[in-house]
Amino acid sequence: MTQPPALRLTTIDTADTVRIEITGDLDYDTADLLLDEVTDELSARPGLKELHLHCAEIGAVDSMGLSILLMIGRRTAAAGARLHLDDRPAILDRLLDITGTLEYFTVTSPTGAANSHHSTAHPPTNPGNAQAVGPGAPDGTT
Repeated sequence: MTQPPALRLTTIDTADTVRIEITGDLDYDTADLLLDEVTDELSARPGLKELHLHCAEIGAVDSMGLSILLMIGRRTAAAGARLHLDDRPAILDRLLDITGTLEYFTVTSPTGAANSHHSTAHPPTNPGNAQAVGPGAPDGTT
């Protein structure tokens, strides 16, 4: 039996921005490590404006990895910071597209085109029409 590939996180920070470079699989065995790192950064920097997850070196992402990314999106928004999923590989974009979560992690530019290599997650902007996002949401999204 082989051991799963390790997840390596490299954190680079400034006063109001944190960049976490993710290398390896984001799955059941490793996803909590990313959540812990993000939670620590958000707690240590109450004025954090931008959180960049550099995704170019992500390997496989399973349902736990996706769940952790969604949780990070909620925690980042609650902290008043913007989440960016930078340099997403095709495999991650495909997972986000298939699960219907791509829009949660992407911003549409003023021209109407979504940028597939650099994205920002935003909470809904119209509270009157806001939809719940996450496990158990009434519309079935995860």
